[in-house]
Amino acid sequence: MLQYFVPQLVRVRRFVQNGQIAESVGGGLNCFLRAMNIQLRHTYQEIIGLENLFGAWEEFRLGKRDKPDVQVFSRHLLDNIVSFHSDLANLGYQHGGYKAFAINDPKPRNIHKASVRDRLLHHAIYRILYPFFDRTFIADSFSCRINKGTLKAIERFQTFGRQISRNNTHTCWVLKCDIRKFFANINHEVLLRVLSKYIPDQNILWLLKNVIDSFETKPGIGLPLGNLTSQLFVNVYMNEFDQFVKQKLKWKQYIRYADDFVFLSDDKAALAEILTPVDEYLTEKLKLQLHPDKVFIKTLASGVGFLGWVHFQTHRVLRTTARRRMMARIIERGTPETVQSYLGLLQHGNTRKLEQEVRNAEWLWYNDNN
Repeated sequence: MLQYFVPQLVRVRRFVQNGQIAESVGGGLNCFLRAMNIQLRHTYQEIIGLENLFGAWEEFRLGKRDKPDVQVFSRHLLDNIVSFHSDLANLGYQHGGYKAFAINDPKPRNIHKASVRDRLLHHAIYRILYPFFDRTFIADSFSCRINKGTLKAIERFQTFGRQISRNNTHTCWVLKCDIRKFFANINHEVLLRVLSKYIPDQNILWLLKNVIDSFETKPGIGLPLGNLTSQLFVNVYMNEFDQFVKQKLKWKQYIRYADDFVFLSDDKAALAEILTPVDEYLTEKLKLQLHPDKVFIKTLASGVGFLGWVHFQTHRVLRTTARRRMMARIIERGTPETVQSYLGLLQHGNTRKLEQEVRNAEWLWYNDNN
């Protein structure tokens, strides 16, 4: 056994030193990594240190310099940050409340905006915790991660589709799932228990609890849409499920983007069979529920909606709702910047006819406004 683990340990050190746990590592090494119980080595002092707070400020203020609340905070920036550091160092910090407002993206969503001081802290936390936790995530988790995103996710979906269908010569089945009211149902106790597995510093856990408990949809439940930390926390939360899929279900063709996830297979019965353990794990371990109207199994050839596109074996097209929203936006404000943004999006699908419709709508908007 020792002869097996020594070379594996060398590989572990190499991957960790390079700042990543590569998807290419073998099954035995993955087991060894889990047994290592990798933990955060950064301290509370590093998060609240003046260097990190000023670095967080530089990142936070990008694109926000004209905002009145940001301008007010920046007028006495040095005093504000030093005072903030003192509150944090004395464990006297208490997260403030939120201002709520609604957006349509595309469905109505309630966004909750914290104060500048609190958002500065979110950035300070994120700068330290994201690089660490990102190394623990699976390769096929794509939401709110550097060098990931929707485009990478749909390309991965296409790759899996080709693999399963053996270059479109066999039937590929897709199990598509969605979680009901995802952010609103994150359980604080479960989240903090997951975080504590990785974070030994009790002061960091105190700080994270302060941020997490600053918002509730009901007692002990819910994270705010709008916090930078919420993006990280939901990935840490759902990484538990991702690891269950990989280690227990041992499913290779699986992709998750936030609360949307898919399983691909050439065996419809196998997909139907895993639905029960998937539902049980989410319900019992993470206190989440699948959306009953958004769970289905269908063939890729019939078209599967995922991340704004309808995917087929040989191509993908923009979903009807996304198309309508795009055209309405161009008719309302068909500036060159808006049009070029949409044309860039359309390059990733089979949309030649739709591209012409976009250009026609741009021409009509231009003539109406000039």
